[in-house]
Amino acid sequence: MGDDNGLVIVYTGKGKGKTTAALGVAFRATGHGMRTCMIQFIKGSWHYGEMSSSKRLEPEFELTAVGKGFVGIMDDSSPKEDHEKIAKEAIRISKEKILCGKYDIVILDEINYAVNLGLVSVDDVMDLIRNKPKNLSLVLTGNHARDELIDAADLVTEMREVKHPFQRGIRAKKGIDY
Repeated sequence: MGDDNGLVIVYTGKGKGKTTAALGVAFRATGHGMRTCMIQFIKGSWHYGEMSSSKRLEPEFELTAVGKGFVGIMDDSSPKEDHEKIAKEAIRISKEKILCGKYDIVILDEINYAVNLGLVSVDDVMDLIRNKPKNLSLVLTGNHARDELIDAADLVTEMREVKHPFQRGIRAKKGIDY
């Protein structure tokens, strides 16, 4: 395999740090003048620090938040059909970004979680992997990565929670968790 071949990377597991690891890839790539696009499948309705900081990395880094927010938890009162419709739109946007030839890396943030929730099919994601340009790297994040995606990946890292402040009643921290 040559040096110009892109990789398929999966960050999964119950531990914290999947999106953060993907953002680290984007940060590193930006330092080399590479272009990265991150499409967020779940987190779209809330404000996260990366939504503001990503603007500082433009034009090399582009963040597209498509999701409607976490599904069925916290303050979500949207019908599942709304989440499904938006997730299908995120797949369409992902395909467009992957095939447009503008990016070196495309990050599909929380796509594994979207598959696990039944918002998109594993076949849709496998099609994105199969049809990506040879030189493009594709990063998939989210808990519950399916075996098919793990098998198709070149690099898989599973984040394992050892200890988390939430277990002691400490809520999510600005700049650390969002």
